[in-house]
Amino acid sequence: MTEHKRSILIVGAGIAGLAAARALALRGADVTVLEQAVEIAEIGAGLQVSPNGLAVLAGLGLDQALRDTGAVLAEGIALRNSAGRLVTRLELSGPQGAGDYLLVHRADLIAVLAEGARAAGARIRPLHLVARIEPGATPSIVTHQGTTLTADLVLAADGIHSSLAATLNPGSAPRFTGHVAWRATVPEEAKDRDREKANAGDRNVQIFMGAGRHLVTYPLRGGTLRNIVAVEERATWVPESWSHTDDPANLRRAFSGMGPQVRALTNRVTQTHLWGLFRHPVATRWSGERVVLLGDAAHPTLPFMGQGANMALEDAWVLADALYREGNMATALARYQTLRHRRVVRAVRTANGNAWKYHLRRPFSDVAHLGLRVLGATAPGLLTNGFDWLYNHDVTQGSRLVEG
Repeated sequence: MTEHKRSILIVGAGIAGLAAARALALRGADVTVLEQAVEIAEIGAGLQVSPNGLAVLAGLGLDQALRDTGAVLAEGIALRNSAGRLVTRLELSGPQGAGDYLLVHRADLIAVLAEGARAAGARIRPLHLVARIEPGATPSIVTHQGTTLTADLVLAADGIHSSLAATLNPGSAPRFTGHVAWRATVPEEAKDRDREKANAGDRNVQIFMGAGRHLVTYPLRGGTLRNIVAVEERATWVPESWSHTDDPANLRRAFSGMGPQVRALTNRVTQTHLWGLFRHPVATRWSGERVVLLGDAAHPTLPFMGQGANMALEDAWVLADALYREGNMATALARYQTLRHRRVVRAVRTANGNAWKYHLRRPFSDVAHLGLRVLGATAPGLLTNGFDWLYNHDVTQGSRLVEG
């Protein structure tokens, strides 16, 4: 079965939208992606592509292109207390891991997906700020410039503030979690690269756990750049926006009570973004008449499992496959939600329940960290096997799409 040159409009040139563009174009669809920015660009930030997400990139023929950007093959996750002492280490890649686990710059993944979408025949149009999406037998997009565009199907991959998500799920309001997060990248100093290479730390995700806060850091772009995400419990909230900047002094102040490794990292930050973390319910309705939600528009997730990008990649594959297999579009869209809903609900709930584990206060943290040390020493597999359902899941089932 082919797409019979169905015309498809995708709102949003992020991970979900660009992955769907390539997947659908390779299936034979006529795809146009609308992006509000003047060009496809992402603020400097890292992300984790776990084996389930990498399986989709392999299915799209883009996994090697991503590796070639300088993606770092993670070896493990090092859990440390606030002073920097190692509590335990979780294996990621290698004989005990679930498969390759890559640490990548978000801008590099976006660039690989955009190039892949164009190579498959999709068109990407910047400077299209969408005012609304209108479902119907011939769905349409109305831009703020007053232009109306129509297609056989419209995909809303426009993130947590998706207007279509609000239309399909009225009254579904987010709730502040009591956490804010700083995000920054810093150039890796040569002496740090040399020291980490000596102890293999340059391939570890490092998590420093403190009272009411934690900091995650890992290398990017072949170890030349370091990603930092720092989360603090706070009663007051800030906007749920990646464009909201903050004074790095506030980050340093919030983590001043932690050990020398954390303080050294935060002292190197010269620019940072701060955003409030909100819980969003997974959408009840993912589709209307010839319109459908994708990625964060359907199921925003907190960053405590590193699955936002991976769930978006999985969505893109499953939706394209459902449209390919089902002749009736309504049936295809229903199949897509059925196949995805339970899994994303589980991923979102797991992320929701993770933050407190990193924020324990004494004496509870002492007891928990001792338990982790003992378990890590006596039965290390138990700490990672509990996530086999997440990392070992391959929505492509080994399928590969190729150009031409």
